[in-house]
Amino acid sequence: MFKEKEMNKEKAYYAVIFTSRQTDDLEGYAETSRKMLERARVQPGFLGVESARDGLGITVSYWESLEAIEAWKKDAEHRTARQRGREQWYASFSVRICRVEREYHFKKAE
Repeated sequence: MFKEKEMNKEKAYYAVIFTSRQTDDLEGYAETSRKMLERARVQPGFLGVESARDGLGITVSYWESLEAIEAWKKDAEHRTARQRGREQWYASFSVRICRVEREYHFKKAE
């Protein structure tokens, strides 16, 4: 799990869940993905991100507010990357925005 900032367990925050299936044409995808993560990290309200891909890709980004999510959606470079994703990289995707009321963790002792 990758988090930039510790989540405030006393205050709800938001998760943007992006699930996707890619096409075979991934030229430029890795570089754009890296750049988008760098940009997201400096956005006000960004808390962190988790990602996994095994056929189905799942990326969950965490935000302090709906306003922070909306500002990220309006970011010019992010808009350009999303458009290229629709045109080239993704066969399908879904976006879900959820309010996280609480979280808990487990880690097996070594």
